[in-house]
Amino acid sequence: MSGRGLPVAIVRACMRGGRGGSPTAVMDEAPLSDDERCRVPVLMGTSHAVFVSVSEGGLGRPAVSLRFFTAEGELPACGHGTVAALAFLAGRAGGAGGEEYRATLHAAGRVFDGWSVPVREESYVMAAFEPGPVDLREPTPVECDLVLPALGVTPDALAPGISVASVGRSRLLVPVATRSALAALDPDFERLRAACDRLGFLGCYVHSVPTPTGDLAARMFAPSIGVPEDVANANSTACLAAHLAGQGITDIAVDMGDSLGSPSTITATATTQHGPAGPLIHLGGAAKVVRTVRLP
Repeated sequence: MSGRGLPVAIVRACMRGGRGGSPTAVMDEAPLSDDERCRVPVLMGTSHAVFVSVSEGGLGRPAVSLRFFTAEGELPACGHGTVAALAFLAGRAGGAGGEEYRATLHAAGRVFDGWSVPVREESYVMAAFEPGPVDLREPTPVECDLVLPALGVTPDALAPGISVASVGRSRLLVPVATRSALAALDPDFERLRAACDRLGFLGCYVHSVPTPTGDLAARMFAPSIGVPEDVANANSTACLAAHLAGQGITDIAVDMGDSLGSPSTITATATTQHGPAGPLIHLGGAAKVVRTVRLP
């Protein structure tokens, strides 16, 4: 591998109470092929890898280009990967222990703001960004008939409000009535991957019904991108926030990762500002660089 010996930061993104989070590999841009980039998360034992390139930007902020990879290939966007990259950049700029860090982020043709605020007594940052417009539509009967049995979601567990949402790539948002129904899911991953591949879905984000204060739990299944279950999936949380904003719920806190032994929480706020595709979403979580290793 041509990148042998390059440093890689392991960042825990979207932690809960200073624990857990999704381990994410973050490294500076390097002359690697796409196949080599796909090997980085495998070698690092993470679900995703993020490659960052920093240059001078306007308004006194750096301009940061981001690329996201799993073992299966490149993704146009990755929410928890963006949170991890902001923690990595803030730490290098001294922002993890002192000042707020702000950057103009570039990914998949989009330009958007990202920022982080240090939590001094806990030595991590609260990072947030604007994931961009969310497209929402109702699923077709064919989509439901292919996906729901593969997920193991039974009619008595399904709650109203199933939706197809996209912020870069489409995924199915599936509400279930209770957290216990969510925890009991045991998908047929081979069947689910075949269904998602056929429908062009990134994966399926199954979530409990939110409380009046916007608290809920979720699990993200994405075998089509090499991630059977994701510890934290922030972009799908942004999709859900846009969906729930239409029901008057503007702030949500989503618990993920408990089934994998890595508790994570992602927050999302639908702002009062609206773009052409609906409310603007602020998406965030706590993140910390836990160690730096070198590619073997």
